[in-house]
Order: sequence, then structure tokens, then C-alpha cells
Amino acid sequence: MSVSYEHYKVFYYVGKYKSFSRAAKALHNSQPNITRTMNNLETVLGCRLFIRSNKGISLTPEGEKLFLHIRAAHEQIKMGEAELNFSKNLHPQRISIGFSIGITEILLHDKILPILHDYHLLYPGTHIQIVNNSTPSLVSDVSEGLIDMAVVTSFSNSNLNLHETILNSFQDILIAGPSFAHLKNEVHTFADLIQYPIINLWKGTETYEFYNKIFNSRGLLFEPEIETATTDQVLSFVSNDMGIGFISPEYARASLQKGDVFQINLTENIPTRNISLIYDIGRPDNIAANLLREMISTAKAYTT
Repeated sequence: MSVSYEHYKVFYYVGKYKSFSRAAKALHNSQPNITRTMNNLETVLGCRLFIRSNKGISLTPEGEKLFLHIRAAHEQIKMGEAELNFSKNLHPQRISIGFSIGITEILLHDKILPILHDYHLLYPGTHIQIVNNSTPSLVSDVSEGLIDMAVVTSFSNSNLNLHETILNSFQDILIAGPSFAHLKNEVHTFADLIQYPIINLWKGTETYEFYNKIFNSRGLLFEPEIETATTDQVLSFVSNDMGIGFISPEYARASLQKGDVFQINLTENIPTRNISLIYDIGRPDNIAANLLREMISTAKAYTT
């Protein structure tokens, strides 16, 4: 069986974006050509790779199996080509990567810094710029080409060129310090919480809007008494008995084990959110950024 690399390359992008039109845009090709190529590939392989419907396309079980192998091969080829180009480039490379302020320091230290460390060892001449901002601001910066990529929490975006790779998911818990011990042995509703000082990230962050929607959907006003600049500060203020706050269980684990804080039980679970790597597929390639992006996407070693 002889299938050209170009056919598999097109299959990779269609499978990646679950869209013929987005694959065509990424490959600077036309949608009819992409569709024709995939029809030919299905004929040669003798099986259906895609399920087509009014809602879009999805991979068949056979397509899923093939995609796992093609994705691995494609990413290795891309990294190999990029490394060769990178080694031939005599000019210093620059990378700018943003991190949402909702991403905790423990996540940066334990999960992201090791990747940046490995990257720096491989390509010591690269200038790396780190940007911290709210998720909405980072989404805008990536879309406008001000930064190469960003690691953000769940977000809303209408830019079709903005590609999202979900690295992990998390679900916050509600915590409090010793002064609120009377809340420990009961189950509480969101309505119960408004009588207590709430500590949260500042208005304008995705986290603030996330909880604002939760409270508003129940006819409640979300009015934090203390708005912080980082998730780390939420934990610090709660640990110092200044109020109650929502935070990821992974980040609060040490404080929970030491007894500095405890979890407040709620009648309903807080919805799950994602940590994602985002970048604009419509922007010109930055070799250095592509290599780092592949390392982050491949690792996917993220928790909150």
C-alpha cells in the first residue's frame, strides 16, 4: 500500500482541527482540494476515516487509531525540520509566552519550568519573554500577535485562527481558615456564602467572570470583599483568616494537610475548567516558538 506523505499530512490537520475548512486554512489550500485528498485516502486505505454531519466532522474508530500514529509521526517530523532550521539560523531567536494569573505558582514551578529548563538547555541562545496577565488579555495578545502563545484557564473566543490544546482540567474547591470552623461540618449552598467575605481574583479576569456567572445564575450578587492579583494571594489571604476562597485542590493540598485551611462542603460541585495552550495558526511561523509549543503540547504534564 503506497500513500504519499502529503495525504497523511492533510489527514493530520483535518483530524487535528475536526474541520476541512480550518485544515485548508492551516495548509494554505482550498477546501475542495482537502476534501478530495481525504476521499482519495479513504479509497486507498479501504475504510472510512471521517463521519460527516451537519455539525461538522469526527473521526471514525479507524480514523482515531490512524490519527494517533500520524500525529506522533507528524510532530516528530516537524520538530526535526524545525531543529535543523533552528541550527542553521544565525540570528538570535525570541519567544514570548504568557501565563494567566489564574495559573498558580506551584503549576509554573513543578510543571512548566522543567519544560522551559529543557528547552533552554537545547537552545541556549533563545531569548524567552514571560508575560503574566488575565486570560482575556492574553487571548487578545495572542490574537493580535503581541505574544507567541499563552497558557490560560478556560476562555471564550470567536477567533477561528486561535488554536487551543487542552493540557488538563481542574475543579476548584472552597476553602476557609480556622476562624470559619463553624462552617466545617455542614453542607452549604451558594446562597449561604454571600454572608461571608469572599476572596477572589480581581474583576476582569476569567476566574472572576466564571464565579460571577455561577452566582448570577442563582440570582445572587458576586461581590468579593478582597480581590487579589494572583491565585497564590487567594490562598495566603484565606490562610490568614481574612475570608473564604475558591482554589484548586492540588494547590491547596499542603495547606489542607497542615490544617491551615479546610474545605467547605457545597451542595453542588463547581464546574470543571481547563488549562489550555493557545496560539494563532494564522501567524507566520516562529521556529523557536514552534519547538517550545511542541514540547509543551507533547508533555501535557499539567495539574492545578
